Amino acid sequence: MSIPTPHNAAKAGEIAKTVLMPGDPLRAKFVAETYLQDVVCFNQVRNMLGYTGTYKGKRISVMGGGMGMPSIGIYSYELYHYYDVDNIIRIGSAGGISDNVKLRDVVIGMGASTNSNYAAQYKLPGTFAPIADFDLLRKAVQTAERLNIKTVVGNILSSDTFYSDDKDANDLWRKMNILAVEMEAAALYMNAARAGKKALCILTISDHIYTGEALSAEDRQLTFRDMMEIALEIA
Repeated sequence: MSIPTPHNAAKAGEIAKTVLMPGDPLRAKFVAETYLQDVVCFNQVRNMLGYTGTYKGKRISVMGGGMGMPSIGIYSYELYHYYDVDNIIRIGSAGGISDNVKLRDVVIGMGASTNSNYAAQYKLPGTFAPIADFDLLRKAVQTAERLNIKTVVGNILSSDTFYSDDKDANDLWRKMNILAVEMEAAALYMNAARAGKKALCILTISDHIYTGEALSAEDRQLTFRDMMEIALEIA
């Protein structure tokens, strides 16, 4: 495939080697306008906004990835394979499952369990375990400690379903010490592995499945600064 792609209007060289990827394109816009200097918008196709600028002298891009593994699967694949991106850091929201996480906690996905069939395309003779790049993960933990931001590191769930007909599913994942549920990390980690590139998922707990607490849509878009700043520092 040539660039621009059907999903990304950027030309060669317009995207940095490291891309921060929230699901919400308006969160990408917020990061660009709040933290980056000399910002250029490289994509507006399908309103999946993408920007490149500098942060403390480092060239960084930020782009929305959409909801679900098919969506981030497309955008991350094209960034890795067609735009020569080396690192993608997902900055997203998640629903808490474990008692060890609470509202607004920053969770770093060391592994991403999944109920998705995404890995079937690789025709592997077994079950693939999607994991984060250790170097990015280590830097994120060290940076959070330096910034005095508490993080919880462990296994998350990337689910294909938001409204599940299986009412026992959350309890079963909870028994396996899954920290939180989101919908993208496993596909991102698999795309990175297949491309020989790096990926990390940093999440903020926006709601908790068992306590019933939840943040507003505006809070999700505008107030996840701890997660954003960790990602920017390691980019």
